[in-house]
Amino acid sequence: MIVSASYKTDIPAFYGRWFLKRLEAGYCRTVNPYGGRPGRVDLTRAAVDGFVFWTKNLAPFRTGLEAVERLGLPYVVQYSITGLPGALERSVTGWERAADHVQELRDRRGPRAAVWRYDPVVVTDPTPPAWHRERFARIAAALAGATDEVVVSFMQPYRKTVRNLDAAGLRWRDPEPEEKRALLADLAAIAADHGMALTLCTQPGLEGAPGTAPARCVDADRLSDVAGRPVQAREKGNRPGCLCAESRDIGEYDTCPHGCVYCYAVSSHATARRRFHAHDPDGEFLFAPALERTPVEKTPVEKT
Repeated sequence: MIVSASYKTDIPAFYGRWFLKRLEAGYCRTVNPYGGRPGRVDLTRAAVDGFVFWTKNLAPFRTGLEAVERLGLPYVVQYSITGLPGALERSVTGWERAADHVQELRDRRGPRAAVWRYDPVVVTDPTPPAWHRERFARIAAALAGATDEVVVSFMQPYRKTVRNLDAAGLRWRDPEPEEKRALLADLAAIAADHGMALTLCTQPGLEGAPGTAPARCVDADRLSDVAGRPVQAREKGNRPGCLCAESRDIGEYDTCPHGCVYCYAVSSHATARRRFHAHDPDGEFLFAPALERTPVEKTPVEKT
């Protein structure tokens, strides 16, 4: 079993102590966000084939990586680095520092251990396509040699996303497919110049854009390369067009306090902050079902 930690929240940045305690206990509990019964995820060495960590700040999680390494388990870090303005990302670590983290991870585990996520591409008045071309090129140069893949997706205007963008007073737009394809072709060429393949995370209608390929964010082959042995898992995407390997996610929606206004996994920044402060690092659940909860909008599985 591959464990995802987590496309619903940023465990490495905010919940590393909880993760370490659950790893020591050998299990954690999870909650179905759509009203299902609580479940149990086995985190023992015998049950886990590898981890995929999702984050915007790996710095607080070094002890977490060390604990996984002591178990002899492989991991891959999906590291989101966009360098977007503070109006869109309130408290995300600077992209230069994040790039240093990826370089450190390459030194620690090799260039297959990290995947750069330039995700999502948000087109607003302060961040038009030309801005993205320039910022992408700067980050790609800083990450050259540290990773061989960059995952890209355009912001999906879910209701919660539109609500949060409008509340922030940001003028945004969803570009037409041809404009997206033109931007993707330019980003793919920049990525190739820096030794990276550009892959698309479930972008209906944009498949086959020049220089791109479909992404496998939970990738058993990549974990196998990091492990130096086969990691086998059947393909079981989270939504139509997703090529990810089957995994169990141990995160919770509405718990990430980064404050990114485009975030698909947070309906309310105030709720996320409240849940973060209510979190019990000694608990079985990242956020216990007995605590105050708010309904999750039933949109496709969303990745931060």
